[in-house]
Amino acid sequence: MKKIIHPILGLILSIPLFMSSCNNGKGAGAGMAADPNAVKDYQVITLDSREAEMYSDFPATLEGQQTVEIRPRVDGYIDHIYVDEGAVVKKGQQLFRINGDQFQQQVKSAAANVKIAEANVKSAEMQVNKVRPLVEKDIISKFELESAEYALQSSKASLAQARAQLSNAKTNLSYTYVTSPANGVIGRIPYKVGALVNSTIPEPLTTVANTGRMYAYFSMNEKQILDFTRNTEGASFQAKLRKLPAVTLILSDGSTYSEKGNIETASALINTQTGSSNFRATFPNPVGLLRSGSTGTIRIPASIKRAILVPQKATYEIQGKRFVYLVEADSVKSVPIKVNASASGQSFVVQEGVKAGDKIVIEGIGTLREGSKIKPVPVKADSVYNSL
Repeated sequence: MKKIIHPILGLILSIPLFMSSCNNGKGAGAGMAADPNAVKDYQVITLDSREAEMYSDFPATLEGQQTVEIRPRVDGYIDHIYVDEGAVVKKGQQLFRINGDQFQQQVKSAAANVKIAEANVKSAEMQVNKVRPLVEKDIISKFELESAEYALQSSKASLAQARAQLSNAKTNLSYTYVTSPANGVIGRIPYKVGALVNSTIPEPLTTVANTGRMYAYFSMNEKQILDFTRNTEGASFQAKLRKLPAVTLILSDGSTYSEKGNIETASALINTQTGSSNFRATFPNPVGLLRSGSTGTIRIPASIKRAILVPQKATYEIQGKRFVYLVEADSVKSVPIKVNASASGQSFVVQEGVKAGDKIVIEGIGTLREGSKIKPVPVKADSVYNSL
């Protein structure tokens, strides 16, 4: 006879099987959970020595190759201003006109004195020509001729003096027209039309800054100068400067100036107060981007034949000091290092702290602590540096 199982009884019988399957699933999941004490893999490179490019940065102040203060040479009121602040001017271009009525009168007066002196010279010459034949014929004494000749010399001297006064008056008149002594850009104009000016005014009429080439002034301390002198080829200091590569200018906004510059001169003296010496780098300024008074940073590149490079991502910083994790067997040790930035900006050139042959962790250093156990995974140094 066929047995029929009641639905409720079937449900009750299936519950233990369901609970058993749930418990089995839970146990399997627990068995697959990661062990928090398990030793993790970390990529490690072995340091070696290789050729590297690095750079040194120096704060700099920019000045135009020529900045000229424009001051009046004569006294007077400003009649006219021909330029505006910021205008680009050429050498000889007229900038200001100072009222020159008194100087025009002086020119006229001096010209009249020249005519009088010329007339006196002609009169004296006539007297000499008149007396000389009489002396030759012994009609009058030789003294009369000598007296006439002295009078002629005096007249010629007076004529020369009158001509000098005329030239001086014309020069003073020309000074009423103030022109630019160089190509450049006009600065601030503190005096306006109608202002009384003279050669002793506290501020110049304006300035003209020639910014076709810009000078970047920066300083090196005594140790840096000694290192440069010892490590750079050249028979003289100037020859050593010429051996330096082209330098880069970092602008105040952090951008890199498009034109390269060259270090041309250096002061022969070390400032006893600062312990440093001034250097000058010159940069072309074809579009006028650089302005006098601006600031920036001079970046000097240098090539090192045998350098120890450490990727920046393999380092961390605490209180201004930089560290790496040195691998010792299956654990790590925090080691301080002294570095300089490389030209790539993605690695450091190590000065001290680690050496060729040392192994350091390059990935995941944020999860490590002093003495952490790791499983080193060697990575080729070339592949790391080529990817930077």
